[in-house]
Order: sequence, then C-alpha cells, then structure tokens
Amino acid sequence: MATTAPRLTPERIEEFGAELDRIRADVVAERGAADARYVHTVIAVQRGLEAGGRVALAVSLLPPAWLAGTGMLTTAKILENMELGHNILHGQWDWMGDPAVHSTTWEWDFPSPADAWKHTHNHLHHTYTNVAGRDRDLGYTILRMSVDQRWRPAHLLQPLYAALLAPVFEWGIALYDLEADAALAGRKSSRRLLSDTAGLARKALRQFAKDYVLFPLLAGPSAVPCLLGNLTANTLRNVWAHTVIFCGHFPGEVRTFTEEEIDGESRGEWYLRQIQGSANLQGSSLFHLLSGNLSHQIEHHLFPDLPSNRYAGIAHRVRETCETYGIPYVTGPLRRQYASTWGRILRHALPGASKRHDP
Repeated sequence: MATTAPRLTPERIEEFGAELDRIRADVVAERGAADARYVHTVIAVQRGLEAGGRVALAVSLLPPAWLAGTGMLTTAKILENMELGHNILHGQWDWMGDPAVHSTTWEWDFPSPADAWKHTHNHLHHTYTNVAGRDRDLGYTILRMSVDQRWRPAHLLQPLYAALLAPVFEWGIALYDLEADAALAGRKSSRRLLSDTAGLARKALRQFAKDYVLFPLLAGPSAVPCLLGNLTANTLRNVWAHTVIFCGHFPGEVRTFTEEEIDGESRGEWYLRQIQGSANLQGSSLFHLLSGNLSHQIEHHLFPDLPSNRYAGIAHRVRETCETYGIPYVTGPLRRQYASTWGRILRHALPGASKRHDP
C-alpha cells in the first residue's frame, strides 16, 4: 500500500526544504580531490575488468577462462552503466571541469544515445517524478503502476511484460527514449522522431557490432563462446539494472501523484514529492557500488547532480530530517523491495485493484 501524505503546513514544508538545502550546500562545499580520486579509481577498475574480461573471453574455449571472462565483463558493464554512465550523465562530476568525465562528452556502453536518455531521464523523470501523465518512467508507457493511470485490457499481461523487459532492458529503454508515443500524440514532430531514430540506429549498430561481431571475430577459435559470454554479460547487466531501478521506484509504499497535486509546487514540496516517490535499498558498500548508489534512490532524487559516493554519507541526515517532520522514509533489503514491487505490478494489472492514496 502507498504511504499517505504527511500533514504539514506550507511553512513546515518550506522549513523542511531549507534543511535539505543545507545538506546539499554542505556537500557542495566539501567535494574536492577525494571525490575526483573516487571516480577516476572506479573508471580504472572498470576498464581493467573489461580488458581482463575481453582477454579471457578471447581464449574462452577453456571453461575456466569463459567463467572468469564473463564474470569480469559482467561486473565491468554493471559499473559502467550504473556507477559511471548514469551518474556522469547526470552531471555529478561536471564541477571537476574534466572533459573526460563530463555530462556533455561521455557516451556510455548503452544503445540509447546519451542526449536522448538525458532528456527523458534527467529532465522528464527527475522533474516530474511519479506524476501520472507527466513522468513517462512511471511504468515506461507499457506498465500501469498507479490507480491514477487508466486501466486497459492489455495491462492484464503486464506481469509478463515486466518479466520479459528485464533481460533486454537496455533495448527497451533505447526504444522508450525515442518517445514514439509523444509523436503519435502530436507532442513531438515526425522530423524529430526520424532524426532520433537514425541516431539510435547508429548507436545500436555500434553496440551490437562491438559485442556480437568484432570481439567474437577477434577471438578466432573461441568466437562462439566469446559471443555467448558477451550475451551473458549484457543480459545479467540488464536484469540487475532492471531490478535496482524498479525496486527504487515501485515498491508498494512509494506514492504517485496527479498533475493537480503539483500545480504551483514549491521547492520544499518538490523535495517532499521526491522522497515519497522513491525507495532505498539496504546493503553492503559493494552492493551500493554495484547499484550505482541508486540503492540510495531517495538521496539521488533529492540531489541528482551530487557525486554518488556522497549519498551514503548524507543518508542518515536525510532520514533524521524526515523523522523530525514525520515524513515516511521508505527503505528495506532488496528481497523485500523486490517482492513489494512485484506485488504492485500484479495489483495494478487488474482494474480498480487499489484505492487512490490519501491526498
């Protein structure tokens, strides 16, 4: 069940927002050499794992080499996608002024072109988090995740859609970023859709050729196991990304909103919505790293452009602030959030299966 809205006066909401502004200002004032060292270390580790994985898969006729190569490549792809690509494209490291680690120059190991993803994710999703009719990430246009979304007979099959999406998540997001639904509704021109489709085709072709043609050919006698290793690494990365992202946005306690509720929204109210529209995942430091620190989804939604390595350090301050103002702070282990997310997918597959949250 979704949590109810905390009953705060406008004054208290703005006081709450000011507290969060102070947390943000403290991080901005402190970030420096240690943060730069962190991101460069992650890049070095990621590239080392990828190189090691590629070399091992080049001799992957030997089963131990295949297992080692696939494991290293999977880990490298997860790090590149979650902790590097996602966060760099949010501008979390732009303050360094390093063109090699900048949101305007980074192109990630993902079929969706960086600019297309930044529009649908950074702008639309992070601005209108969980607002039905505005946030296209609320179900990715194919799933019904809120009673505020119109039910259609096709939603009866959404548990199947959600399961099938996981292993091909990167390709599903690439098609989603085209915003074909917006073009059909007249909110996007046909010329822009064609241009974006061409950009996606170029990027997707490079991604496909790299993993499924170039490196298998370079592996010679190990071409087939190399190709299977690349396919396995991409599939595991997709399933992991799908799991972390869904569990950070769709557990049953996470609220959704209507467009009327955000009319005239203040900065404090925006903060409040980000917290109520997100969920954290509990785990080890390694778990947080491999999740791209999106296990701190609440902190990420509050401060999407702060360095990801800072989220763990401010999470307790954010949680204490929420407790002071009586605001629910949704967090839990992965297994619980995963079960809750699937409960939501199943519940909203049915018409009238849930009640609107307390406004």
